[in-house]
Amino acid sequence: MSAPPTPEIPPVLAGLFDDAAVFPPGNLPVEEAVRAHVAHTRGAHAGLVGTFVLAAKDVDRLAEPTADLPEGSFALSVTVDLPGLADALAAARRIPAVRPAGLEVAVPDGVAAEAVVPALDEALDDDSGLTVYVEVPRDDRRAALLAALAGTPYLAKFRTGGVRADLYPDERELAAALLAAVRAGVAFKATAGLHHALRNTDPETGFEQHGFLNLLVAADAALRGAEEAELVRLLADRDGDRVSGRVRALSPRVRDLFRSFGTCSVAEPAVESAALGLLPAATVADLTEVSA
Repeated sequence: MSAPPTPEIPPVLAGLFDDAAVFPPGNLPVEEAVRAHVAHTRGAHAGLVGTFVLAAKDVDRLAEPTADLPEGSFALSVTVDLPGLADALAAARRIPAVRPAGLEVAVPDGVAAEAVVPALDEALDDDSGLTVYVEVPRDDRRAALLAALAGTPYLAKFRTGGVRADLYPDERELAAALLAAVRAGVAFKATAGLHHALRNTDPETGFEQHGFLNLLVAADAALRGAEEAELVRLLADRDGDRVSGRVRALSPRVRDLFRSFGTCSVAEPAVESAALGLLPAATVADLTEVSA
């Protein structure tokens, strides 16, 4: 977790929201996204905020908007294809304010699961200052890749949505991925599609979208030994009172498994969490100003 809990922010939500404002559907220009991120990290809701997420091709664009920030103060997670790791890290380290905190590594088609960890080891040379997530392909490499990640410093990344309906795994696929991660002992983050706290149908696109709170309670259930059918039920639950009640009862240990998720809006998940009684209103009172 990137941010510590505060008296107002429960440990299960601390640092949960990685700031992916530059990605669809947010699509903020880098300069605007940096300003907003810095404001988030200085607001009353700062304890919710994880790292700033940016694609490797755009890292050089951080130099100007971070020029006035203290050295090493801007925590960055870079999304990058497996072959580009060294170049992405070098680019981030050339910018004084940037502190490389994470890598989110995509595995290209055709790369075998057993080749991933050796490639990471070679490129990173035991760089212990980074949290490295490997995006688990939604194909027959999933089980083998999670098995390969087990016992290594590398974590998993699950895609939970996108700009097309087919990019959203259904409840059964996501439940199976959760179980596979738990059984392999591999922690994970989620990316894309978690636009709301609760399971929902997007009124504009018709896409069935997972809720980040549903994923949190399903991860906890998986840790406690629940089977796939129970996880499917928890992922599908749209009852805000029931889901938020489950979240209040969670042990912080669930965050050892579910580390964070990328969101194109820090404000929306924070405001929805407050509306469900999981955060005090004062924690999110400044979000309208920050997001304007």
